[in-house]
Amino acid sequence: MTPTTSPTWVDLSVPLMTGMPVCPGDPEVEIDTALRVTEDGVNVQRLRLGSQSGTHVDAPFHVDDRWPTLDEVPLDRFTGPAVVADLRGLAPRTAVTPPHLAPALERLRPGTVLVLATGWSAYWGTAHYLAHPWLTSEAARAIVDAGVRTLAVDALSVDPTPELGDAQGDGSLPAHRLLCGAGAVIAENHLGPVLDARAAHRLVELSLFPLRLAADGAPVRAVARLG
Repeated sequence: MTPTTSPTWVDLSVPLMTGMPVCPGDPEVEIDTALRVTEDGVNVQRLRLGSQSGTHVDAPFHVDDRWPTLDEVPLDRFTGPAVVADLRGLAPRTAVTPPHLAPALERLRPGTVLVLATGWSAYWGTAHYLAHPWLTSEAARAIVDAGVRTLAVDALSVDPTPELGDAQGDGSLPAHRLLCGAGAVIAENHLGPVLDARAAHRLVELSLFPLRLAADGAPVRAVARLG
């Protein structure tokens, strides 16, 4: 008999904690004590954070008031088998085009989760994290045309992020608009060894379920199931 490998669950999320990195201009994260067992009989934490804090998922509403909020998105958009696009080795602020995605595009099917593995998670918590590669409109269109409606990236955004102290750009967010306009969700700021799992030919399924909020997005516990 062929030996089988037990499934392994891998947490891809960044920890939520006071003072953690956030997108420039977003609310800071503050977690403190509201109730204590010694005084109140229970421990309860008070959370203050933005909807885009940590590892999170964007709903279409994030970029357009007319588009669905998080609670209106079908649940199957938050899970599925992963196809990894290996984008490691790109220079800072590289524009990712369809040729960069070609090996992954050939394997995409409706219902899959496309994972953009830029390697930029190594810079989490540093100023260099803002200099991540980003999707061109043509690349975002190719993803949509492949039928994919769930995208995850190990960086701050699928669009370029200005350097600290720079103007925040024109706010057009073309990759977000193309993806979200097609009903897609976008998970950002994930970490984890998904490329190592793919190299070992192990099945990777991702779960990216957020809180049920009528909102633009929410933090998620991003988890990979390695078969």
